[in-house]
Amino acid sequence: METTLATTTQVLEELMRQHGLVPADWLLKFGIDLTQITDPRARVSLDATDALLRALSECIPDSAFGLGAARCWHPSNFGPLGHAWLASSTLRRGLQRMERYWQLIGQRSAVALRNDGFGLTVVLNNPRSDPLVAAITTDLCFSVLVDMCRMNAGQGFVPSEVRLMRPEPADRAPYDRFFGCPVVFGAPERSIVLSAAAADKALPTSNRELVGVLEQMLAGELARLDRSDTVSRCRTLLLQRLASGEVTATQVARELAMSRRTLHRKLADAGTNWQQLIDATRRDLALRLIEDRRRPIGEITFELGFSQQSAFARAFKRWAGQSPTAYRDALPGGTRHAPHAAPAQVV
Repeated sequence: METTLATTTQVLEELMRQHGLVPADWLLKFGIDLTQITDPRARVSLDATDALLRALSECIPDSAFGLGAARCWHPSNFGPLGHAWLASSTLRRGLQRMERYWQLIGQRSAVALRNDGFGLTVVLNNPRSDPLVAAITTDLCFSVLVDMCRMNAGQGFVPSEVRLMRPEPADRAPYDRFFGCPVVFGAPERSIVLSAAAADKALPTSNRELVGVLEQMLAGELARLDRSDTVSRCRTLLLQRLASGEVTATQVARELAMSRRTLHRKLADAGTNWQQLIDATRRDLALRLIEDRRRPIGEITFELGFSQQSAFARAFKRWAGQSPTAYRDALPGGTRHAPHAAPAQVV
């Protein structure tokens, strides 16, 4: 059964309240336990929330009511991911976390980032069988994502373009007004485009120490959500054990209660391998830790499990195209501004 984080239902609860509806009546009608929606560890059936949205669309006259979610959300609705978003150093870093941990929010859709000539494109894969529910959930997701960007980057944030697969509505004014940029209907994908400048602007809410703690929590929650997700479970163990020295596939396989051969097979089935996984985990941590100028590079070296600083320097140059010192020197105010390395496969 596909599920969503129960606390996200609070967004729908507030949205219903704004339209004069009694949330408790509607939630009970669709089998959503009222005691669950405040439990940060509980999850709710997506079949139930999708059926609720379909019913709401039939009684709320505003076809763009999903955009109202921007007035209804709070970071706590998304658990540690909401707080990690607030603590991200740039919108790009925050969106990368959304991409990686989106399944914690809901398992029926996914977010993917793409660097292209337009800047940074955030693509929502939302394969609902009901096109109306797909349109409403896209409105919900995009309105909240854009408002999250405005919370971090300032209310003046405007995307470069928004693309929606739904046909153009009779009244497109709510979309033009909310997004404040060109909105393309009947597009081949659902996406939000950010300029590179907007994606990489330093954010005043950045908190690298907090992000480090939250990343470990998120990796653990993702691994618990899907015990069959070997990549996430391996990543959780790597985040916990890299600083203790060399971590071997044999050690990790033992902790996952499987043979080394089975571990390699499961990683291959997921489109990666042990070396790619450990390299990608180190790369992601390195790019985050190097942003903190208070952390000596030698300390970062050992925290990532490298025995020598020269080995770390060689790996970092492969990841970012320059040495750790040069990369850090190029950061304005401690925020990454160097050319982006090619995205890692598994993080």
